[in-house]
Amino acid sequence: MPSPPVLTLRLALDRLTSTDANHYAIWVLHSPFPDGYAHHDRVWDEAMSQLWGRWQDFFSLRELPLVPHVPSAYVPPVEPSATPQINLEMLLNQVGPPLAAGGQTGRLMQGLGVSLWNWLFDGPLRSTLERSLGMAMGLDCPLHLQLDIRAPELISLPWEIMQPEPGRPAVSLGSQLLFSRTTSAVDALPPIALDRSLRILLVLGEGGSGSAAATLQLSQEAAVLKHLLEQSTSRLGAAAVVPCQVSTLVEPDTKTLVTTLERGQFNVFFYAGHGVPAPDGGLLFLQAGTALSGMELAQVLARCRLRLAVFNTCWGAQPDQRQNQVIPRSSLAEVLLHHGVPAVLAMRDSIADEEALSFIQVLAQGLAQRQSVAQAMATARQHLLTVYRFNHPAWTLPVLYQHPQFEGTLLQPMDLAVTQLPGQEMSRSQTPVMRCVDQPTRLWRMGGGLLRVGRLPDNDLVISEPWVSGQHAEVFCRTGLGAKADQSTYYLRDFSRFGSYYYDGHTWQHVHRSEVPLPLGTILRFGSPEGQLLEFTLEGNPSPAPLG
Repeated sequence: MPSPPVLTLRLALDRLTSTDANHYAIWVLHSPFPDGYAHHDRVWDEAMSQLWGRWQDFFSLRELPLVPHVPSAYVPPVEPSATPQINLEMLLNQVGPPLAAGGQTGRLMQGLGVSLWNWLFDGPLRSTLERSLGMAMGLDCPLHLQLDIRAPELISLPWEIMQPEPGRPAVSLGSQLLFSRTTSAVDALPPIALDRSLRILLVLGEGGSGSAAATLQLSQEAAVLKHLLEQSTSRLGAAAVVPCQVSTLVEPDTKTLVTTLERGQFNVFFYAGHGVPAPDGGLLFLQAGTALSGMELAQVLARCRLRLAVFNTCWGAQPDQRQNQVIPRSSLAEVLLHHGVPAVLAMRDSIADEEALSFIQVLAQGLAQRQSVAQAMATARQHLLTVYRFNHPAWTLPVLYQHPQFEGTLLQPMDLAVTQLPGQEMSRSQTPVMRCVDQPTRLWRMGGGLLRVGRLPDNDLVISEPWVSGQHAEVFCRTGLGAKADQSTYYLRDFSRFGSYYYDGHTWQHVHRSEVPLPLGTILRFGSPEGQLLEFTLEGNPSPAPLG
């Protein structure tokens, strides 16, 4: 189902003073009601440090080979004799009774989650949260809780596992309370138009060994992912189908990646491959000897107006560190957000391929159902928890960063996206088609309001002529608003190298990297005036008369 409107509660968290790293200030940046702008101070005490350390002992994957060390939350050094002895078992008992399943790992997961919640929501902030939740329930919409973590040493904490009390869902798992991280030190976003389809660029970077077998495995993984993503709408009703176009790049060089992004008009970017933290957003290894920094990637993603970037790479949500000091705003996710990418989904730790594949499939299904990014994220995280259990770290790994101005919606609502002819129910015989003029029995139907044209095999209409680009053009339908809500207009959008041609009844017109209305009955050629003659029409209509 499409996402309803949401209320937003945005909090900031930063070190209170530069002299005492244990003291933090927490305050409200944005509240749904005027008197909700509360603040309070908190001390990160030794009990929290020991609980966080024990949690890492069980759930951190940093001991895996070839995985860089990720810093824990920074705690000022103290003399061993001055360190109070904390009874961890007693602390966990205070949080909640022993779990029926999950053992010690389940207790640690629950214990840290409840402790983080109580540490963050204390005093007036808890009142603001409770009132905000009440308002959201009254309006029958979710509350989106956003956390702006300005103290870099606290970024590595799994805030996504926060839960108000034992037995209640974690903050990142619910449908009534959505969660993301954010940052306020960003420029304003340009206007974002809602799309009619998912257009995904799937990039698989260097697998590690660089061998022919590894490259073959990457190609096979790309094919599997492409199939899963494109089939993500298969269970939806016919009226709710969202076209999903997936283009893949396997171990591309930088020029190929940038060129594909600039020409493809994508709205979602998926990357899977090797990556390491670095001061400028980390490094992504596209192929052997070719690395791209997060800052370099951010430039092209923002310029190409990508809405969502998803990274299945180690430590994409973790900042870099030097000499045990965390470098502010150095994680891949933060760098992309600061450069204008509206939403970034990255991993807090290393995630297994099977877990990532399962997560991405459910995430794509949620997006195809017109859920917001945060809602689709929660659904996919619920799936990980169900499959891999509460006491397994898989569900804690994905981290969503979202620009404070971005509402998280990618696709048009269903009532604006359904394609039909004015005032009619579209039957099969009335389906818009692209028909070959010379061979009228050859036709390509326009399914889901979109017809993709190009030389690559993943297009709906594949034209093998040399002047046709890999992803040459698309025909789509735009439904009117207001009094014209029952009227639909078709458009031709060209993003090719040589352009497209259409006959207006008198002469051939050239359209290049722009869009024009496309009336039914229009004759077209793609790439060259000598190209194949095609007609955009309704299935069953008579063939056109010869051109004058």
